[in-house]
Amino acid sequence: MKNINQESRLLRMRQHYRNDRQSLSGDGLMIQHVYTEQRVLSWWDDVGFILNGRWVMVWWIHPRMKYLDAIRDAANVEAGESPPSIDDMFDEQKCTKQYKRLGRSRKKIVSYTASPHADDTRAYYDRLFAMEDRLSKEGIDHVARPSMTIQRYDWCIGVDLCIPCEILSETDAIALAGSVRKVLKNGRTLAALSDLFPEDYQYGQEQWLIEADARQRDTESKSEMSAERCA
Repeated sequence: MKNINQESRLLRMRQHYRNDRQSLSGDGLMIQHVYTEQRVLSWWDDVGFILNGRWVMVWWIHPRMKYLDAIRDAANVEAGESPPSIDDMFDEQKCTKQYKRLGRSRKKIVSYTASPHADDTRAYYDRLFAMEDRLSKEGIDHVARPSMTIQRYDWCIGVDLCIPCEILSETDAIALAGSVRKVLKNGRTLAALSDLFPEDYQYGQEQWLIEADARQRDTESKSEMSAERCA
């Protein structure tokens, strides 16, 4: 017996594909990022392609990104609860309204300027960033492992993927899409990617500290690219 909800979702996926083909490159992929030779490490990426008349979106992160997220979570715990004044930043009543004139007498709000940080807010963020910097230098007792989750959405099949590979060029993104295509055709399990990393792979404090110099070079590279764009 067919599942009506699943059949309806598959139909909506195909309809979305018919209406959104312009997003595809010459290789039949949706590649949204610009890659530069200066980058040293990769952290996350996404790429899309078509399979059986439906969009497939791959949302990839490296295990080092999982590890960094764990560091940030630990820093938030150590920094303690955020002060109530942080909410004032997003309170429209306490923000300065920016207007655009519409004719001689009319005007409309086009943006808001957040109110200045209160002393306790600045102190909280100083404490939070200091904690994050310290934990980043020391590392934490945490292990990140490869994982994959496949879900159906109204417009695509979404693949949340965490595997240890480097996506530093468009060629790498194309290879990632090819690997995921193989997964979807061969059992939909992480085992289909077993040729890309050891079975017992894990990313922990040891790997994080080994990559310290590479992260520093990567940070410097990003700063240089930002400076070039602003020049």
